Amino acid sequence: MKIGTYIKETKNEMKHVSWPTRTQALAFTVITIIIALLTAAYLGLFDYLFTEIIANII
Repeated sequence: MKIGTYIKETKNEMKHVSWPTRTQALAFTVITIIIALLTAAYLGLFDYLFTEIIANII
């Protein structure tokens, strides 16, 4: 496949993509950040607890 054909086909396919609205993109971004922070807090808590448990055993 030639590069020119590839670019034309890609451009045509991009027209079929259902892009999110600005509001949807913002909502998805906020949800992603919140989930990432909650996951980090959850893992950080367990890291702290296990570190304390190991320190008390040793």
